[in-house]
Amino acid sequence: MSQKTILITGCSSGIGYDAAHSLKNRGWRVFATCRQENDCQRLRGEGLESFVLDYSDETSIKSAVAETLKRTGGRLDALYNNGAYAIPGAVEDTPRDALRAIFEVNLFGYHDLSCQIIPVMRAQGHGRIINCSSVLGFAALKYRGAYNSSKFALEGLTDTLRLEMHKTGIDIILIEPGPVTSKIRENSAPHFEKWIDWKNSPRAEFYEQTVMKRLYAKKDKPDPFELPASAVSKKLIHALESKRPKPRYYVTTPTYVMGILRRILPTRAFDWVLNKG
Repeated sequence: MSQKTILITGCSSGIGYDAAHSLKNRGWRVFATCRQENDCQRLRGEGLESFVLDYSDETSIKSAVAETLKRTGGRLDALYNNGAYAIPGAVEDTPRDALRAIFEVNLFGYHDLSCQIIPVMRAQGHGRIINCSSVLGFAALKYRGAYNSSKFALEGLTDTLRLEMHKTGIDIILIEPGPVTSKIRENSAPHFEKWIDWKNSPRAEFYEQTVMKRLYAKKDKPDPFELPASAVSKKLIHALESKRPKPRYYVTTPTYVMGILRRILPTRAFDWVLNKG
């Protein structure tokens, strides 16, 4: 049997980084992409095949697909859409252009890349497209409106694609992590600084006392229920290697709990739980 191949995005750290190394160690041929060339160089030094893929740049996506297919002879067994970022801030403080920017990466980039890979998988008669969503793709938390909305949209798009790909041999799968060790908080700080005019917000005091401390304080211990990125890789491996993969995979206790509460509680009761969080 020929070596299985997978293209992974957002591999510079966290979930994507662990996934790339975990799958390589299991014998997969991994194309571990990053937004920045210096991160790709670092991964190449660690023995991974790595090149640039920036979701916000259509040309970058096309180039990465072309590079992948050149290396594989025109086939690809799996795609793991993982790269994403957050813009902390209240919805009323989030400008229109901020939403445009985050959707370009967290949704439109996933869509563009998937649509370029689907013809390859259809021609070969099989494939798996796995989208990394979040517990925040079905349970919103305050001051995360930009990220919440991009992940809610991703869930709807992924569910639709799964229905449309029925009986094509292409499995469409969601992975929904909760708190996982990563650099998403650290990486969100520049986006917060760019887009959120917090000093002129009616919530300025909250930003100063809560949001700023969370964004910039050194993290000396994991968040409650936080799991390492390897917990996501474990579910990813099942999604890739199981003969009958699940349509969605929860990761971390909060994801399971929120999934249950969302199904059994009326909206006002669920809002009460989310407000406590």
